[in-house]
Amino acid sequence: MKNSIKVIAFDADDTLWSNEPFFQEVEKQYTTLLDSYGTSPEISSALFQTEMKNLKYLGYGAKAFTISMIETALLVSKQRISACDIEKIINLGKSLLEMPIELLPEVKKTLEVLKGKSKYKLVVATKGDLLDQENKLERSELFSYFDHIEVMSDKTEKEYLRLLKILQIDPSEFVMIGNSLKSDIQPVLSLGGYGVHIPFEVMWKHEIVETFTHKHLKQIKRFGELLSLF
Repeated sequence: MKNSIKVIAFDADDTLWSNEPFFQEVEKQYTTLLDSYGTSPEISSALFQTEMKNLKYLGYGAKAFTISMIETALLVSKQRISACDIEKIINLGKSLLEMPIELLPEVKKTLEVLKGKSKYKLVVATKGDLLDQENKLERSELFSYFDHIEVMSDKTEKEYLRLLKILQIDPSEFVMIGNSLKSDIQPVLSLGGYGVHIPFEVMWKHEIVETFTHKHLKQIKRFGELLSLF
């Protein structure tokens, strides 16, 4: 792999910095707010169903999550929820747009070393809301390490092919680093590229798939282990 790769691409959320724990904390506060309309598991299940229904319209990210929270609150309360509580839900959603950026261990040091190896172009390939992802990247102070930033509406083979065309490389010259086998890794492998999976402590259940092996897939436990691959 090392000899053929020209571009190393990184997922952002839960690969470069922590993200999902903040969403889970907000969801916990949300289900507590709505506890008069159902148990926490019931509210969470209803919210997830709404999110899945809204994906094709709203995509991913804090803004889509906020709309789904409001829609679910109206549904489970049968439109009885107060304007005051709707405002609280909106503020919960806004808090995700201001969450602190906590870089994961070894990220900055590893990127510094990889940036110094002129044979590689470093890229961020993430999905979600464009403004939110750009803001998080700016606040992370990692912007200078990357040669290209790509925010996708979703991580599909079509979207990765579009990125490869922009980068003017073949799939065999591309490796994707990420915590999600489903969205970060599988589409790239299907195109003939390479993947490096770095599991994160928690995972949104929409992203969970069975683990698998592939000749173009490497599994590592720490971000710093990338330096042994490149």
